[in-house]
Amino acid sequence: MTTQPPDWDAAYVASTPPPWDVGRPQPAFVRLADRGLLCGRVLDVGCGTGEHALLAAARGADAVGVDVSPRAIDQARGKAAERGVTARFEVADALNLGQIGMTFDTVIDSGLFHVFDDEGRVRYVTSLASVLRSGGSCYLMCFSDRQPGDWGPRRVRQDELVAAFGGGWAVTDIAADAFGINPGFGAPTAQAWLATIRRL
Repeated sequence: MTTQPPDWDAAYVASTPPPWDVGRPQPAFVRLADRGLLCGRVLDVGCGTGEHALLAAARGADAVGVDVSPRAIDQARGKAAERGVTARFEVADALNLGQIGMTFDTVIDSGLFHVFDDEGRVRYVTSLASVLRSGGSCYLMCFSDRQPGDWGPRRVRQDELVAAFGGGWAVTDIAADAFGINPGFGAPTAQAWLATIRRL
């Protein structure tokens, strides 16, 4: 049995932004930028309305954001124009990143990994490997199994992250962190893991 993929475009139509679209970068990625780690050619995969690509671009990176939602990409391009920040935004499938025809030094994933089922995770990691250069870094923040309840996306354990990024990768750090959540969706934050992963 196959399940219908989510209609991500619909999330960007409602008058209330989706829970993950807080109108600013997640604090974890601001800290990474402050440490100079969002550098070189940066890919923000599943970029939504572009806050993390715009953050990287504002700090001097050659930033590209991709998302499956054309509406999200339109909003990201609008933000770039309004802010006078040079960043490229394209509609693309995270499971087929090779289609964008570029390689990157750094990849940002803020809340994408946890939307995939087991088969999707395998495809996603393979897709990332096709665009992240050897020695490049992936900074991945996902929902954590430390988050109570069952609202929201699938929870991820640390060992699942390590297993997903097996051959050809090194998971160098997994730290407890938190997502900021849009007001109106309950708690202001959700428990997360921030993983630092290097392409071998």
